[in-house]
Amino acid sequence: MLKHGDIWRAIDRLARNHGLSASGLARRAGLDPTTFNPSKRATAEGKLRWPSTESISKILEATSASMAEFVGLLDDRESPRAHQRIPIIGYAQAGAEGYFDDAGYPAGTGWDEVLFPDVGDPHAYAVEISGDSMEPVYRDGDTLIVSPSSPLRKGDRVVLRTLAGEVMAKQLARMSANRIELLSLNQAHPDRTFKRDEVAWVARIIWASQ
Repeated sequence: MLKHGDIWRAIDRLARNHGLSASGLARRAGLDPTTFNPSKRATAEGKLRWPSTESISKILEATSASMAEFVGLLDDRESPRAHQRIPIIGYAQAGAEGYFDDAGYPAGTGWDEVLFPDVGDPHAYAVEISGDSMEPVYRDGDTLIVSPSSPLRKGDRVVLRTLAGEVMAKQLARMSANRIELLSLNQAHPDRTFKRDEVAWVARIIWASQ
């Protein structure tokens, strides 16, 4: 028998698998950010609330997940996952020379390491945020897991490095053969547009500690 907790667990897992919080998943699907909050899962009197079929349909569409994949997330047992050692550097270091090769993969010896569940990309790395330029999405001290091998699509949050050494984390608005357009995560900072020949690499953020 399908249980109330199974559905909510599957939603949480789907969000986590795409590097999002439950509220981030709702926002990506065009829903109210509080749709999947714990406070929405039961009334003040303790009566259980179920997510609507419409909201589930929207999050599946937003993540390109099939219903079969969603059903696979219903199991109340956590599947054992391998871990990998992921190199990590500070945000300010990411713009310095010697930390990345031409493909945008971690290089050099100046990296530290963190142990993290296997993300399926041997070239994944972590960046620790400093400062407030990306608030309220990312805050000082947050850690971003970046996957150079993950495909990019409109709406993804990404890290981009220019050939001039400038590094930024923003939202991908549009990417063509000639240009890359980025939306700022902090409205106090401008959106940016680059010609392709100005960009060293761009990689998708797949998870953030928040």
